[in-house]
Amino acid sequence: MGVTSFTQEFACPVPPTRMFKALILDSHNLIPKLMPQAIKSVDMIQGDGGAGSIKQINFAEGSHFKYVKHRIDELDTQNFVCKYTLIEGDVLMDKLESIAYEVKFENAADGGCVCKMTSEYHTAGDSDIKEEEIKSGKERAMGMYKAIEAYLLGNPDAYT
Repeated sequence: MGVTSFTQEFACPVPPTRMFKALILDSHNLIPKLMPQAIKSVDMIQGDGGAGSIKQINFAEGSHFKYVKHRIDELDTQNFVCKYTLIEGDVLMDKLESIAYEVKFENAADGGCVCKMTSEYHTAGDSDIKEEEIKSGKERAMGMYKAIEAYLLGNPDAYT
């Protein structure tokens, strides 16, 4: 099993507290409402949303994928950090055992935040993951971030 790591960072005009609440703490409610063409539902399989909880994301009809399960490994609401691992689903493509993520929202000087995300792709056996496959997943994730950012900018009283 090999591990391939990627880091990305982007600026957002929304304060870290609001992004963290919307994207991490309430994603199971908000994302299906904002992106029904991509996400059918998010179900809590185990736990209350804290560390150890397992969520299942069910993709909309016509998607390349059916579902993915992820486990919350660590949730730091004071420092706006979430670590979670994709543990099951066709998104892993029989090439991956898991994908571990660390997402952190930091204060930016302009009142917004900087989102820092690290991804670790743990391959199954001697499988190899190509950068194009990873790029596709990163683009979907950025679409979700941008949808939530647009929602929060358009609804300044949400998640305050």
